[in-house]
Amino acid sequence: MAALKKTKNLKMLNILASRYSPQVNSSRNLNLQEYHSKDLLKKHQVSIQNFRLIDSSLDPKLLTDFKADEYVVKAQILAGGRGKGHFDNGFKGGVHLTKDPQQIISLAKNMIGHKLITKQTPKEGILVDKVMVAESVNIKRETYLSIVMERSYNGAALVASPAGGMDIEAVAEKTPHLLKTVPIDIHEGVTDAMAKELAEFLEFKGAMINKCADEIKKLWQLFLKVDATQLEINPLVETDDGRVVAVDAKINFDDNAQFRQQDIFALDDVSGVDPREREAASLNLTYIDMDGSIGCMVNGAGLAMATMDLIMLSGGRPANFLDLGGGVGQSQVSAALRILESDPKVKAIFVNVFAGIVNCATVASGIVAACKENPPIHPLVIRLEGTNAAQAKTILEQSGLKFNIINDADEAAKMAVKLAK
Repeated sequence: MAALKKTKNLKMLNILASRYSPQVNSSRNLNLQEYHSKDLLKKHQVSIQNFRLIDSSLDPKLLTDFKADEYVVKAQILAGGRGKGHFDNGFKGGVHLTKDPQQIISLAKNMIGHKLITKQTPKEGILVDKVMVAESVNIKRETYLSIVMERSYNGAALVASPAGGMDIEAVAEKTPHLLKTVPIDIHEGVTDAMAKELAEFLEFKGAMINKCADEIKKLWQLFLKVDATQLEINPLVETDDGRVVAVDAKINFDDNAQFRQQDIFALDDVSGVDPREREAASLNLTYIDMDGSIGCMVNGAGLAMATMDLIMLSGGRPANFLDLGGGVGQSQVSAALRILESDPKVKAIFVNVFAGIVNCATVASGIVAACKENPPIHPLVIRLEGTNAAQAKTILEQSGLKFNIINDADEAAKMAVKLAK
């Protein structure tokens, strides 16, 4: 139950961050590289392109016995637009096609150890340390297939379209007749009849119907076994040699199932994640980066919303916020304050805690301990209400440290904005 509550809070906090800083991508999901997703598909017998992985050793032996008419050489980073990107060494494109196997290592050498810059990466780019070499397939048709958790069906549903290889939201808007959604009975699963019906809707013909239906059933088994919340294959293709192949996959996982999917979660690529966010997560705290000048320490998504509203109404903008959650300890509070202060955008910090499960005295002790160990760089405005609020105020006042202790939330927000200017 605690994990479920934390997940819901995180989703709410992500919504809040988007509301107050629309340009900030605050969502933090399990990040799997493309080759990890292909590995999962392969382990569950889903048909994919054959592939190999090249690392910094650039060892040609990694390609032994890998034969194809044409090869796709793809830099592995967590960002789109790789094909149109460029590297910091001047090399153009993070995706290349070649029919000459002798060129593969040369292409990889131009990518590995260099930063790839695309429209979706930071300005300085992302370092490439692996390159995937895949069999190029001759695509006859592209279709779309996904399995998602759908609230309106209280469970999973299959979503299919014969118009694959494009934005499915655009298909739904412009050509809704090309989109079919079928709820899945969790007890029956994906039946033969259901799989064949969808294969026919995807416009597979003759023997290809059964091949497609078989892939759909395998994808359902994968969805179940890895505790996925979304499994999207776009495109699911028909090749000119009569195969049904999952060319590209996007998989989202239920983070409440991490305890039984430890091997998958261990693959999480955090290279592009803010170090402050990583540290907060290791302490069971939630940190969201934004674009203002006031750091916010709160407990709960509801209070986060109210706090940011107060800051905005007072003429300021939040630089970040850190949710302490429930049951936080003194050491976590100290670490939380240090994380907030490490953000170069921050000019003032607003601590706004309404304690129920959280103890105000614990929060106050954590703040005092952090400030005595590392004197604060920025002014602190503190409002603590609820459990042991009076004791907390005494702890702060007797610490000998300079705090702006204000009981009224409106006045506290105004003070934070004033001090941040």
